[in-house]
Amino acid sequence: MEWIYLVLIAVVLVFGLGVVVFGRRRSVSAPPSPAALTPARESRVEVATESALQTEAEPEVQPEVQPEAEPEAEPEAEPEVFERPSFRAKLGKARGALTGAFLGIRGRAGIVDATWDDLEEALLRADVGVRVTAELLSGLRLRVKAKAITDPDALLHALQAEMTGRLAGADRALRFEQGAVGSPNVWLFVGVNGVGKTTTIGKVAALQRSQGHSVLMAAGDTFRAAAAEQLAAWAERSGSEFVRGSEGGDPSSVIFDGVQRAAARNIDLVLADTAGRLHTKTNLMEELRKVRRVAGKGAGRVTEVFLVIDATTGQNGLIQARQFGDTTDVTGVVLTKLDGSAKGGIVFAIETELGIPVKLVGLGETIGDLVAFDPDEFVSALFADI
Repeated sequence: MEWIYLVLIAVVLVFGLGVVVFGRRRSVSAPPSPAALTPARESRVEVATESALQTEAEPEVQPEVQPEAEPEAEPEAEPEVFERPSFRAKLGKARGALTGAFLGIRGRAGIVDATWDDLEEALLRADVGVRVTAELLSGLRLRVKAKAITDPDALLHALQAEMTGRLAGADRALRFEQGAVGSPNVWLFVGVNGVGKTTTIGKVAALQRSQGHSVLMAAGDTFRAAAAEQLAAWAERSGSEFVRGSEGGDPSSVIFDGVQRAAARNIDLVLADTAGRLHTKTNLMEELRKVRRVAGKGAGRVTEVFLVIDATTGQNGLIQARQFGDTTDVTGVVLTKLDGSAKGGIVFAIETELGIPVKLVGLGETIGDLVAFDPDEFVSALFADI
């Protein structure tokens, strides 16, 4: 019976060992239970949820885009301010031609024959002209004969008053007519070569711009290559528009194009240059007539025709004024280089013999030295040193 107990004990031991071994293998190979996985999943879900909530709660901040600064508009060029020169300061040469004779007359005890000779010579040397000189002295002789004038000082004062009176009453205003929009005023400039016509146009443009007028320059002198470049430089300086044609082209077409452009852009004033015509050439004067006709066609209105004369040419300027006046209906004279001339008396010859008013005079090289002609100030400057 003992062996049976031993067998049973051995079976129990083997069964117990088997149970132990089987249990260990199962614990190693079995997958984790759902309960074990839950905390890890919940942790990951919580992290993801927090991330999503954080994303929704804190949207990505975009950098603020600064608006591009608009480029500053270039300020318009302010018109130049010009200081007007005095006639007395600028007319030293013209005054000098008269002062010597006047001082000699004052040095005499009375009015004698030599007095009249000295006066006549001084006036002729100043290019007052034979006709005007004769008329001035004739009236003074009568007053001396009538005892209205009795001494040299009174005679010179009377001469000054007579010369001033001869220049009084002329209309020297520059004609600028207010018209419909797109109908610009046209000012033509004529004259022979070398009188300073192109420079005068540039100075007039600057002066008109300083008065608030818009200006266009038309380079109608197509026969002199440097003329267009010179006028272009003045246009840039004064802030004016500019029109030019081909070298040697038709001057009339250039001026017509300038007028049309001014009308399209509502520009107030067209300043038209012309070639330096020789007043002895009939065919060239005929071409000037054509320019004058064309300038008045279309939208523009010719309100001024300026004859530019060099004061140093003296009586030759009177010849030019006659010829150009007949050709282009000159409305006014611009007398240049008056500061450098001893022949300022040409003013009297032009106004008295031709009836054309001197409207502008050049008293120097700068823009401000082109000024409106003032007859009282002019004559006073001639007599300033006596």
